[in-house]
Amino acid sequence: MSTVAAAYARIAEVDRPEVWVHLRPRADVEADVRAQDARAAAGADLPLLGRLLAVKDNIDVAGLPTTAACPGIAWTPDVDATAVARLRAAGAVVLGKTNLDQFATGLVGTRSPYGAVRAAGHPDRISGGSSSGSAVAVALGIVDLALGTDTAGSGRVPAALNGVIGVKPTSGLIPTTGVLPACRSLDCVSVLARDLPLATLAVDLMAGPDGVDALARAVPAGADVAAPAEPVLAVPRAADLDALDPLWRAAFDHQVAVLRDAGWTVREIDLTPFLAAARLLYDGAFVAERYAAVGTLVDADPAGLDPVVAGIIRAAGTLPAHRYAADLVTLAELRLVAETALGDADALLLPTTTHHPTLAEVAAAPVAVNSRLGTYTNFCNLFGYAAVAVPVDAGVPGERVGVTVLTRAFADAAAADLAGRVLALAGPEAWAVLDAPAVAVPA
Repeated sequence: MSTVAAAYARIAEVDRPEVWVHLRPRADVEADVRAQDARAAAGADLPLLGRLLAVKDNIDVAGLPTTAACPGIAWTPDVDATAVARLRAAGAVVLGKTNLDQFATGLVGTRSPYGAVRAAGHPDRISGGSSSGSAVAVALGIVDLALGTDTAGSGRVPAALNGVIGVKPTSGLIPTTGVLPACRSLDCVSVLARDLPLATLAVDLMAGPDGVDALARAVPAGADVAAPAEPVLAVPRAADLDALDPLWRAAFDHQVAVLRDAGWTVREIDLTPFLAAARLLYDGAFVAERYAAVGTLVDADPAGLDPVVAGIIRAAGTLPAHRYAADLVTLAELRLVAETALGDADALLLPTTTHHPTLAEVAAAPVAVNSRLGTYTNFCNLFGYAAVAVPVDAGVPGERVGVTVLTRAFADAAAADLAGRVLALAGPEAWAVLDAPAVAVPA
């Protein structure tokens, strides 16, 4: 039980109650560990034996309340979400449910009545969202891996701001049965960890249709293969990086230079269609999916409703259907132009996000800051891409900066392969962030 004891000791040490919506009693967790050990002793193949798991609180865990960070809509499911059930079947043990931007609406991690989740290494700054608690639980060394969800960047932005790995599979690869949707056609379950092989193992264990989720998809034959030994990597033109703060711009430019020096073929492309598609997610009619998902819940004005989230979702309910139809055509046109720009490149390398704002900056301009954080993430699910976010050397000790490797649908293995190679070349600071969980500093 040393792993469980260490987890609860770490929780007490870091004193971050805002990370958790529901933390399980230690005795219950220890009982689950004993049950998994007994399964292993009886001969079960449990690749995640001994691994502690945190679950974003819009994903069902049997017997624990699901709130989506809105206590007024809470329910207690009788069965696990498919993703959770598959990880538990592989030996993982759930430690608790983590905080999030309410209804998974946000990239900041502050839109929750359970508290604003602060960054693991910088308590005056945001954690990023919406999978905020999951990312920080991993970064602080409390759990081995955590489940998030990702519609607009919710599994990648907090990974970057907390210096951990964020894997966003191809939409549909992991069934979303038992997940309260944000945008049903775009959502996916994501994984956060400090170890890339562990994160990709978790994705593999959760993947595949479950016969319940109508949008779940099997990997086409021959699609999920590793990248070539000498890959072609697309990167943005200098003009497409204007949204970055200087620190993030310098770190991205440095990482591209490192790859070129290592012999990678790096090709600049025009990112305009990608950025235009990203703006469609919230500035266009696709946000109507948020109202379709939880509008009835929001309109009931439940206890704990966040006013920023409520405003976004209610406004989405006023969008006319013809705008959504028009945006579907616009998106198809942008995807065609983007695919032409990408050409024969094996992957696209982008900054994961733009900067690391303070809590005060988000409080002063919650919508504007949130929108900027999604500059390089929002198009990903609209285009059906897979993505893996990894930390890189920020050039300044203690800072967390990240890049993301994106590939076309179902090229998840290639994304993970290339992300691993990027991480291997990223420098000692990136590895130091992964190897040494952050210690909380009093706010």
